Amino acid sequence: MSEQKFDFDAWASLAQSDPDAFEAKRLHMIEQLIESAPEGLRQRLRGFQWRIDMERRRCSNPLQACIWISNMMWDMIYADRGFLWALQVMSDPHTLLNAVPEENALAEVVRLKPKR
Repeated sequence: MSEQKFDFDAWASLAQSDPDAFEAKRLHMIEQLIESAPEGLRQRLRGFQWRIDMERRRCSNPLQACIWISNMMWDMIYADRGFLWALQVMSDPHTLLNAVPEENALAEVVRLKPKR
């Protein structure tokens, strides 16, 4: 597959002149990209794209959608068990064995009484 250069001006012009054609082309490009991924990743990519699309629909304008999706991506990198954590575990598997999940460390044990 040859790498294509993204032409921002052409996409912006299409979005202004024909929003329906822009959306059709956007969906086609996304589907092409997902189909070019290894088969084992396609379902996950479709799920991720669905989540992005749902967040876009919830937002009142494109800028809000952009900010929301950007924050979602950063969360996937820095959040608990995110991308950086995965990289650390891959570089030192003992990290995973020694890690105590925070929710377990703070859990309160409740004694249950039998019914009479």
